[in-house]
Amino acid sequence: MKKIGLVLLGLIALVFAILFGFQKTIGGLLFERGIEQNVGRDAIAELEDGLHVGLCGTGSPMPNPDRAGPCNVIIAGDQIYLVDIGEGGNEVLNLMGINSAKLDGLLLTHFHSDHIDGLGPLMLFHWTRGANRTPLPVHGPKGVEAIIDGFNAAYAIDDTYRIAHHGEEVVPPSGGGAIALPFEMTGSQQIILKKGGLTITAFQVDHAPIEPALGYRFDYKGRAVCISGDTSKSANLEKVCAGADIIVHDALQPAMVEEMREALEARGNPLAAKIMHDIQDYHASPEEAAESAQTAGAKMLVLSHLVPPLPLEYLYPKFLGDAPKRFDGDLIVAKDGMLFSLPPESKAIEQFRLM
Repeated sequence: MKKIGLVLLGLIALVFAILFGFQKTIGGLLFERGIEQNVGRDAIAELEDGLHVGLCGTGSPMPNPDRAGPCNVIIAGDQIYLVDIGEGGNEVLNLMGINSAKLDGLLLTHFHSDHIDGLGPLMLFHWTRGANRTPLPVHGPKGVEAIIDGFNAAYAIDDTYRIAHHGEEVVPPSGGGAIALPFEMTGSQQIILKKGGLTITAFQVDHAPIEPALGYRFDYKGRAVCISGDTSKSANLEKVCAGADIIVHDALQPAMVEEMREALEARGNPLAAKIMHDIQDYHASPEEAAESAQTAGAKMLVLSHLVPPLPLEYLYPKFLGDAPKRFDGDLIVAKDGMLFSLPPESKAIEQFRLM
């Protein structure tokens, strides 16, 4: 046994010697393999026709290294739209193999910073990854003009650097930045776009004191997906999203956030504690989101914009609370990189990971 142990130790030492002795060569081969598998990958080209929803950001303003800020990508045939673009969303989108240059537009649910602070990188990639000659279209309720004007101003000098460095053929001067496409809500819901078989409906939600605050429904070839934006329990969402295949809904677990509030109070940080108190009343709990999905008759509920951060899946049951008892369909806790595919005129929901 002693000799066998010595032999094993010797083999382990030899393996480590090879790994470190040839680290440059092995590292080079791994890098080449990574380029082959990832650089220029086009995940959309691999998709069949249908309605697809990808999660390019499932986190919140609370720090979480595993989740970007709120970001959802909708693919309907050859059309691609984003709903919100939180910090890190563009990075995740590209890691998923979805080229930002191919976007038909961005839709904003509201103007909270965590839903727009990834716009700068998205504008840059939309422009430079496809030599686009027109700015990124950004749809949103009244007020979106000010948001876009601000980002365009912030990136104006950087745009000149890109043009000087890469040349106008690679980065056409007319393609930088974004263009605001505002719409005014005249009721609790309204169709804002119909194109190529895709219908996009905006609907009001309750995120007071933030106004306007919207969600979006996407209908394509007999399938439907709803994105809630940020909202407390919303009867209007339940009405507009009736019969949807998937509802992607924000979720905050009050019991866990209250524990954080109490800890901040105990540590002498009353201002941060007040924020933990205040945020509890304008997001739906997992249980409330489940009730809404049940009322709407959805087939699947995907909980996103997760508060508080969930670094371990072991925490999911505590986060969900009684939600599984209040919804008869499939209940998913979102992760960055998830993709759900809805084939046309079908009841099937296929689930993938793109990163």
